[in-house]
Amino acid sequence: MRLVKQLIFLMLCSGGTIAAEAQTGSVNGSQTEAVTRPPLPRGPFRISGGVMAGLLLTRVDPVYPPDLKAAGVQGTIELRAVIGKDGSVETLEAITPGPIPLRDAALAAVRQWKYRPYLLNGEPVQVDTVIHVRFQIESPPPGA
Repeated sequence: MRLVKQLIFLMLCSGGTIAAEAQTGSVNGSQTEAVTRPPLPRGPFRISGGVMAGLLLTRVDPVYPPDLKAAGVQGTIELRAVIGKDGSVETLEAITPGPIPLRDAALAAVRQWKYRPYLLNGEPVQVDTVIHVRFQIESPPPGA
Protein backbone atom coordinates (compact mmCIF):
# COMPACT_ATOMS: atom_id res chain seq x y z
CA MET A 1 0.00 0.00 0.00
CA ARG A 2 2.86 2.38 0.86
CA LEU A 3 4.44 1.76 -2.55
CA VAL A 4 1.15 2.59 -4.26
CA LYS A 5 0.93 5.91 -2.38
CA GLN A 6 4.52 6.78 -3.31
CA LEU A 7 3.87 5.97 -6.96
CA ILE A 8 0.71 8.09 -6.98
CA PHE A 9 2.62 10.97 -5.37
CA LEU A 10 5.43 10.70 -7.90
CA MET A 11 2.94 10.48 -10.73
CA LEU A 12 1.24 13.69 -9.57
CA CYS A 13 4.59 15.47 -9.21
CA SER A 14 5.69 14.47 -12.69
CA GLY A 15 2.59 15.78 -14.44
CA GLY A 16 0.73 12.49 -14.69
CA THR A 17 3.39 10.29 -16.24
CA ILE A 18 5.61 7.84 -14.47
CA ALA A 19 8.31 5.50 -15.61
CA ALA A 20 9.53 2.65 -13.47
CA GLU A 21 11.49 -0.48 -14.17
CA ALA A 22 10.10 -3.66 -12.67
CA GLN A 23 12.27 -6.59 -11.73
CA THR A 24 10.99 -9.90 -10.48
CA GLY A 25 12.66 -12.17 -8.01
CA SER A 26 11.99 -14.82 -5.44
CA VAL A 27 12.17 -14.46 -1.70
CA ASN A 28 11.44 -17.52 0.46
CA GLY A 29 9.76 -19.19 -2.50
CA SER A 30 7.27 -16.37 -3.19
CA GLN A 31 7.35 -14.16 -6.26
CA THR A 32 8.26 -10.53 -5.54
CA GLU A 33 8.41 -7.48 -7.73
CA ALA A 34 10.86 -4.68 -7.03
CA VAL A 35 10.20 -1.28 -8.53
CA THR A 36 13.11 1.09 -8.89
CA ARG A 37 12.32 4.64 -7.86
CA PRO A 38 11.96 6.98 -10.84
CA PRO A 39 14.05 10.13 -10.76
CA LEU A 40 12.54 13.07 -8.91
CA PRO A 41 10.82 15.63 -11.12
CA ARG A 42 12.87 18.76 -11.63
CA GLY A 43 12.26 21.53 -9.12
CA PRO A 44 11.80 23.96 -7.73
CA PHE A 45 8.79 22.56 -5.87
CA ARG A 46 6.01 24.93 -4.71
CA ILE A 47 5.91 24.78 -0.91
CA SER A 48 3.74 27.05 1.24
CA GLY A 49 5.28 29.89 3.18
CA GLY A 50 3.93 28.39 6.40
CA VAL A 51 5.80 25.13 5.87
CA MET A 52 9.00 26.97 4.98
CA ALA A 53 8.64 29.25 8.03
CA GLY A 54 8.98 26.11 10.15
CA LEU A 55 12.32 25.37 8.45
CA LEU A 56 13.76 28.85 8.95
CA LEU A 57 17.10 28.69 10.79
CA THR A 58 18.41 32.25 10.47
CA ARG A 59 16.15 35.29 10.22
CA VAL A 60 17.44 38.83 9.73
CA ASP A 61 14.83 41.49 10.47
CA PRO A 62 14.50 44.29 7.91
CA VAL A 63 15.55 47.81 8.80
CA TYR A 64 12.44 50.02 8.84
CA PRO A 65 13.35 53.12 6.77
CA PRO A 66 13.27 55.97 9.33
CA ASP A 67 11.57 58.49 7.04
CA LEU A 68 8.73 56.04 6.25
CA LYS A 69 8.41 55.08 9.90
CA ALA A 70 8.19 58.77 10.88
CA ALA A 71 5.53 59.30 8.20
CA GLY A 72 3.51 56.34 9.54
CA VAL A 73 3.88 54.24 6.37
CA GLN A 74 3.09 50.57 7.07
CA GLY A 75 2.47 47.54 4.94
CA THR A 76 3.32 44.00 3.96
CA ILE A 77 5.77 43.21 1.20
CA GLU A 78 5.19 39.87 -0.54
CA LEU A 79 8.28 38.18 -1.95
CA ARG A 80 8.73 35.10 -4.14
CA ALA A 81 11.87 33.14 -3.29
CA VAL A 82 13.64 30.08 -4.58
CA ILE A 83 15.37 28.30 -1.73
CA GLY A 84 18.29 26.13 -2.79
CA LYS A 85 19.08 22.56 -1.83
CA ASP A 86 21.48 23.94 0.79
CA GLY A 87 18.78 26.17 2.36
CA SER A 88 20.10 29.48 1.03
CA VAL A 89 17.96 32.04 -0.78
CA GLU A 90 18.95 31.68 -4.44
CA THR A 91 16.53 34.08 -6.14
CA LEU A 92 14.23 36.68 -4.68
CA GLU A 93 11.75 39.17 -6.14
CA ALA A 94 9.01 41.44 -4.85
CA ILE A 95 5.63 40.38 -6.21
CA THR A 96 3.39 43.07 -4.70
CA PRO A 97 3.54 46.81 -5.18
CA GLY A 98 4.60 48.93 -2.27
CA PRO A 99 6.93 51.75 -1.31
CA ILE A 100 10.32 51.09 -2.89
CA PRO A 101 12.25 51.68 0.37
CA LEU A 102 10.13 49.01 2.13
CA ARG A 103 10.65 46.56 -0.75
CA ASP A 104 14.39 47.20 -0.73
CA ALA A 105 14.59 46.69 3.04
CA ALA A 106 12.58 43.44 2.82
CA LEU A 107 14.73 42.13 -0.06
CA ALA A 108 17.98 42.99 1.74
CA ALA A 109 16.89 41.20 4.92
CA VAL A 110 15.44 38.05 3.33
CA ARG A 111 18.52 37.54 1.13
CA GLN A 112 20.36 36.77 4.39
CA TRP A 113 17.88 34.16 5.64
CA LYS A 114 18.93 30.53 5.89
CA TYR A 115 16.60 27.51 5.90
CA ARG A 116 16.94 23.87 6.78
CA PRO A 117 16.85 22.10 3.39
CA TYR A 118 13.43 20.80 2.33
CA LEU A 119 13.57 17.04 1.80
CA LEU A 120 11.57 15.02 -0.71
CA ASN A 121 12.10 11.25 -0.41
CA GLY A 122 15.08 12.01 1.80
CA GLU A 123 16.76 14.21 -0.83
CA PRO A 124 17.12 18.01 -0.58
CA VAL A 125 15.25 19.86 -3.33
CA GLN A 126 14.87 23.45 -4.52
CA VAL A 127 11.75 25.19 -3.22
CA ASP A 128 9.62 27.98 -4.68
CA THR A 129 7.79 29.81 -1.88
CA VAL A 130 6.18 33.12 -0.92
CA ILE A 131 7.42 35.16 2.03
CA HIS A 132 5.50 38.01 3.69
CA VAL A 133 7.52 40.75 5.39
CA ARG A 134 5.41 43.03 7.55
CA PHE A 135 6.32 46.60 8.41
CA GLN A 136 4.19 47.80 11.30
CA ILE A 137 4.66 50.66 13.69
CA GLU A 138 4.11 49.44 17.20
CA SER A 139 1.96 51.61 19.44
CA PRO A 140 3.51 52.64 22.74
CA PRO A 141 2.05 50.81 25.73
CA PRO A 142 -0.79 52.65 27.54
CA GLY A 143 0.48 55.13 30.07
CA ALA A 144 3.93 55.44 28.50
